[in-house]
Amino acid sequence: MTEAVLAGGGELSRLIFAYPWERTPLGAIAGWPSSLRTTIGLILRSPVPIVTLWGEDGIMIYNDAYSGFAGGRHPRLLGSKVREGWPEVADFNDNVMKVGLAGGTLSYQDQELTLHRSGVPEQVWMNLDYSPVIGESGRPEGIVAIVVETTAKVQAERRLRETAEALAQLNAELERRVEERTAERDRIWRNSRDLLAVLRADGVFRTVNPAWREILGHAPESLIGRHFRDIIWPEDAALTEGVVAAAAAGQDLTGFENRYRHQDGTPRWISWHSSAEGEDIFAYGRDITAEKGRAQALAEAEERLRQAQKMEAVGQLTGGIAHDFNNLLTGIVGSLQMIQTRIAQGRVDGLDRYILAARGAADRAAALTHRLLAFSRRQTLDPRPLQINRLVAGMEELIRRTVGPAIALEVVASGGLWTTLVDANQLENALLNLCINARDAMPEGGRLTIETANRWFDDRTARGHDLRPGQYVSLCVSDTGVGMTPEVAARAFDPFFTTKPLGQGTGLGLSMIHGFAQQSGGQARIYSEPGQGTTVCLYLPRHLGAEADADGAPAPAPAPRAERGETVLVVDDEPTVRMLVGEVLGELGYAALEAADGAAGLQILRSARRIDLLVTDVGLPGGMNGRQLADAARELRPGLKVLFITGYAENAAIGHGHLAPGMQVMTKPFSVEAIARRIRAIIEAR
Repeated sequence: MTEAVLAGGGELSRLIFAYPWERTPLGAIAGWPSSLRTTIGLILRSPVPIVTLWGEDGIMIYNDAYSGFAGGRHPRLLGSKVREGWPEVADFNDNVMKVGLAGGTLSYQDQELTLHRSGVPEQVWMNLDYSPVIGESGRPEGIVAIVVETTAKVQAERRLRETAEALAQLNAELERRVEERTAERDRIWRNSRDLLAVLRADGVFRTVNPAWREILGHAPESLIGRHFRDIIWPEDAALTEGVVAAAAAGQDLTGFENRYRHQDGTPRWISWHSSAEGEDIFAYGRDITAEKGRAQALAEAEERLRQAQKMEAVGQLTGGIAHDFNNLLTGIVGSLQMIQTRIAQGRVDGLDRYILAARGAADRAAALTHRLLAFSRRQTLDPRPLQINRLVAGMEELIRRTVGPAIALEVVASGGLWTTLVDANQLENALLNLCINARDAMPEGGRLTIETANRWFDDRTARGHDLRPGQYVSLCVSDTGVGMTPEVAARAFDPFFTTKPLGQGTGLGLSMIHGFAQQSGGQARIYSEPGQGTTVCLYLPRHLGAEADADGAPAPAPAPRAERGETVLVVDDEPTVRMLVGEVLGELGYAALEAADGAAGLQILRSARRIDLLVTDVGLPGGMNGRQLADAARELRPGLKVLFITGYAENAAIGHGHLAPGMQVMTKPFSVEAIARRIRAIIEAR
């Protein structure tokens, strides 16, 4: 009997059969009244969601369709009391039980209830029909509830109503706006101080606004039906014809400027914007005659200002660089005069003192010219893979002596520091310059910290440092000195700017460092507050190649001599330099050939003479610079090695700071030992 009642009910048949009904007021299925068994058999076979609420507690028994409606509450609802199964709608179900067990029926269409089917509140709409089940006693013993969810239908109808209402409001708003825009357009047309016009594609005016009278003196009615050529400035007619044709073809016009003839015969500059619609061109033009006059006056004033700034820069250069050079030249000239006097007197003892003084002053003059070149970013760099920690360690003792005992030096070297590609000599100069600046900022003593680190800049951080995103090595110098105001820090990298007294600084130190960092692909930044000290950081790009091996570098040795009588061609327009280099080469066993310009050097290169190396100045007279001579030489003698010597870095002549294989550059002035070693190294290089 039990199997017959539950037959064909799907999942719920199995669940009902397995449920421990003995623990409920209904008791075992075999003892159920026939009215309940009949009802259960009917609802299990129904495709409509149906639940039976039996007895005064409303014990819930439902079919497969209802289990889908129950959501996460299934199968816990089976066998539970309706008040406990749906506690969030207990009051609603209490009324259902009261009416149903009294023999009444209830019906709801699109009834809205808030259910917690999956643990969260949700609004649900349903069609609900409740009917009593009459038992053997003739009284209602339970209730059959048909539950059909209509949430999707109700929400769709609601959206449809909302859409219809929104469309109605939008239509009303559009009509209102059209009326407003029409009235506004008319007001703009009448009151605009700009020229407004509608033209045919052939350039004939259909209509113009009253501003044509105010700006150009032409009555609007006098222009309708006329061609724009009638009032265009003659020199602008041909250009305007082409622009109007392009506008008629659909090309929008923005900022086109031409001149129209005023009624009084004078020109007026007009800036035009236009767009085409159908066969008409809609254009508006603004009178920029006054702006044109002001722009011309401003350009003339700016040119005068540029000239004044140039003169001011020359004055600052004279006050700083010339002062330093005069001091250095005094030391050189005075030392040479003392040497000359001592030799004339036959007193040769103690000459070394004057020679060293002259040599030191000359070296300082060379360093000053290097600073000028770095400031202008035209100094040729010799970048090589470098471990900055090693460079700092090698300079630590020099820096300690330079800053003096009153300043405590601390070096914080990052472990695992990346390699960077940089000119080691220029980086040494930059670091020493920063340490000297830090020393000068701490006249009463303090702490100087040199710190290295690996830095990775994302897009946002890189923009803040004016760098490309990527990996960088930072070298920072910090002091505990007086610090800088924001105004001073903002100008610290400006050329010639210095806070030191006249004669104590040229204002090129930080400019040189800034130029060097940028030329190396990096950046320099200042962080400072008054009374809180200053930190200057160099950010140099990481180099992924191997570090150059600096270990075991030999100590300076006497100038190497020629081994096989090699021949060197020296091309320089300065006779003194040419003579000195030739003399040095001859003393070292080389055969030296000399030429005063590119043409003379090229003539020697065309000869059958053996030439192992070309040494040429970068800036040569006669229309052929050193780079052009080197290129011509390599066409005549492929693979010829070249050493450029230059008093300045002529980037255009040597490939913007990048040298081809077999080419090197050396800046003047240089020592005999230095050029001898460089020549020997180039000749022996493979």
